[in-house]
Amino acid sequence: MKILQRVIIVATVVVCLFEIGSAQGSGDNVKLAQTGMQFLSVVSDARAAALGNSVTTLPMGSSSLFFNPATMTESKFLEMSTSINQWIADIRHNTLSLSINPANGDYGVFGISVQSVDYGEIIGTVVDNSRPQGFSDFSEIGLSNPNPNGLAIGLGYAKALNTQFSVGGQVRYVHQDLGASIIATDTVRYIDTLATPRDTTVVINRNLVNNRKAPIVFDFGTTFKTGFKSLVLGMSVRNFASEIKYADESFELPLTFNVGLSMDVMDFFEDRSFISSVFVSTNAVHNRDYHEQIYVGTEITVLKALALRGGYVSNSDENALSFGFGVSLVGVTFDYAYTPYGIFDKVQRFTLRYSI
Repeated sequence: MKILQRVIIVATVVVCLFEIGSAQGSGDNVKLAQTGMQFLSVVSDARAAALGNSVTTLPMGSSSLFFNPATMTESKFLEMSTSINQWIADIRHNTLSLSINPANGDYGVFGISVQSVDYGEIIGTVVDNSRPQGFSDFSEIGLSNPNPNGLAIGLGYAKALNTQFSVGGQVRYVHQDLGASIIATDTVRYIDTLATPRDTTVVINRNLVNNRKAPIVFDFGTTFKTGFKSLVLGMSVRNFASEIKYADESFELPLTFNVGLSMDVMDFFEDRSFISSVFVSTNAVHNRDYHEQIYVGTEITVLKALALRGGYVSNSDENALSFGFGVSLVGVTFDYAYTPYGIFDKVQRFTLRYSI
């Protein structure tokens, strides 16, 4: 009963946070573009994406580190996964994770996660009023074009405190490099009678700045098996960290609160000879930099080998629906997810898993 009370208290607190966020979002204070390091909130795992990211209470093996570390307690002795995400605008996201359960849960489950993003090359420019276009390329002043990228490496741990309640956490070293920029330190403004417009700014001195930051980020979560069939409740907090600052501007990371529940509706049927399971999952999500959302996902597994998936994300401009499948054979699983992305065409994700 004490555990149930704790879960109810946590859920109530998070719901209150949702309400506060909703009240703020309904006014003039719209929660958009309030955070940085957005690559941390991009989902690369194909199974999770196909389920509309509604996986806070679903066992995800080593990939649990990217969603709710507490669900990692369901992992086998050794699990590995790697994902490729063909994101919008030719941006590439990749993830890698590994978990080990050395004594069938007696000592908990240990995990490692790696998340990376490559934004591609960006043509750098600097103000140069001596040129007709008003700027020069980096290459013209002996600099390489910026190649922004990000990397997150995490160590996680999860432990089932009893047969119903599990906890988990992760600490991550996050590094983001936005490339070099040139900031004018001294400028002179004068009126040039031959220029259009006549007010002209001339840069006297420039300062080369390398835009790199490396904060420490924390994730944690819990799950509670209610005892009613396979119904599971859970919550997670992602990307908890202090503010970071680029130049004169400070910003926070994309902190996210998730509360979810899931259940295998095949618990109400005796015959599982053909359809092995039908998991239905839903999450309520409070984002620091976006409106509140609801995630819903369904996964139908046939003959314990083929999984068909679909998901829905509410309050989303471009990526409301998602679809996918998974094929499992002798400890190896291949997952695929397809997400129509409006004006950005589509997003495809591929994940390969191995477990023993």
